[in-house]
Amino acid sequence: MSRPTGTGTGVLEPTQEKSMSHTPSGSDAKGAGVRRPGDVIFSNVAKISAVMITVIIAAIGAFLIWRAVPALRNNTENFFTYSANWNLLDTSAMAFGIPNLFASTVMISVIALVIAMPVALGIAIFLSNYAPTRLVRPLGFLVDMLAAVPSIVYGLWGWQVLGPALSGFYEWLNRVAGDFFLFSTYSNSPAFATGRNMFTGGVVLAVMILPVIAATAREVFIQTPRGQVEAALALGATRWEVVRMTVLPFGMPGYVSGSMLGLGRALGETMALYLVVSPSSEFRFSIFDGGTTFATAIANAAPEFNDDLRAGAYIAAGLVLFALTFVVNSIARSIVVKKK
Repeated sequence: MSRPTGTGTGVLEPTQEKSMSHTPSGSDAKGAGVRRPGDVIFSNVAKISAVMITVIIAAIGAFLIWRAVPALRNNTENFFTYSANWNLLDTSAMAFGIPNLFASTVMISVIALVIAMPVALGIAIFLSNYAPTRLVRPLGFLVDMLAAVPSIVYGLWGWQVLGPALSGFYEWLNRVAGDFFLFSTYSNSPAFATGRNMFTGGVVLAVMILPVIAATAREVFIQTPRGQVEAALALGATRWEVVRMTVLPFGMPGYVSGSMLGLGRALGETMALYLVVSPSSEFRFSIFDGGTTFATAIANAAPEFNDDLRAGAYIAAGLVLFALTFVVNSIARSIVVKKK
C-alpha cells in the first residue's frame, strides 16, 4: 500500500516543509531590494560630508605648504634643527626656532594631559556609576559649562589668580628638587611671584580640556551593556570591581579618544597661554621656565604678516603644528582600533 502524500491531507512532507519555510513571499522579496527615499538621502549626505571634510583638510595642508615654500627656499638654515632667529632678507622673521617651539608646545600639552586625564576619568566614573540620580544632571551640566568659558577668561584667571597662588608651591618645589632639570631655574626665568611659567600654563590647559575628556568618557561609560554589569553583580562583585572589570574595559577606547580630542585643543591653544606663560626664545626642559608655543608665536607676530616672506616663516611653523596634530590624532585612532 502506497504512503499518502501531503497533497489533500494537510500534512507536509519534510522536504516540502523545508522548501516552503525558506521561500519568501512575493511582497517580502519585492521589498527586500527597495531603498526608501530617506535612506538614499541620508546615505548621500553622509558621503558628501565625509568627502567635504577630507577636501577641507587637504586644502588647509596645501595652503600651508604653498605659503611656506617661498620662506623656506629663502632660508639658508635647516628648517627643523635651527634654533636661533630666522634671517629672511636681513630681517629677523622668527625669533624662535622650530625645535624650541615644538618642545614648548609638547611639554605644556603633556603637562595638561597628565593632570586632566586622571581627574576626568574620576569625574566620568563618578557620574556614570556612583552619583545619585538627582545629582547626575546638574553635576554633568557644571562640568560641561567649563567648555563654554572663553579661553581669554581662563588666561586672565591663570595670570591674575592661579599663578600667584601657586608661587609658594613653586618656591618649595624648587628648594627641594631644584637640582633636577625639570624644576631648575635660570637667571631670566619668570619670577615665582608671578607664576608665569610652563607649569601654570599646563594647569590652565588641563582645566580647559577637562570637560572634553570627562564628557566623552562619561557618554561611553553609560553605554556599558547592562547584562555585563548585572552578571558581575550576580557573582558578588563590589561596585568598584564592576567598574574595573566591565565599565573600564568597555569604555577605554572612548576615554582615549576624548583624551586625544583634549590634546588637540591643548596643542593649538593661543590666548590663554599668551597671557599665562612668559615668552622665551629657548627651551631648557624646566617646567618653571617660560616658553613659546607654535600658536602663541604666530599670534604674537600677526601684525608683521604684511611681508610675504615674514608671514611665510610663521605659516611654515603652522604647517609643523598641523602635521603634529595630524600625527597625534592618527596614533590615537590606531590605539582605539586596537583596543576595540
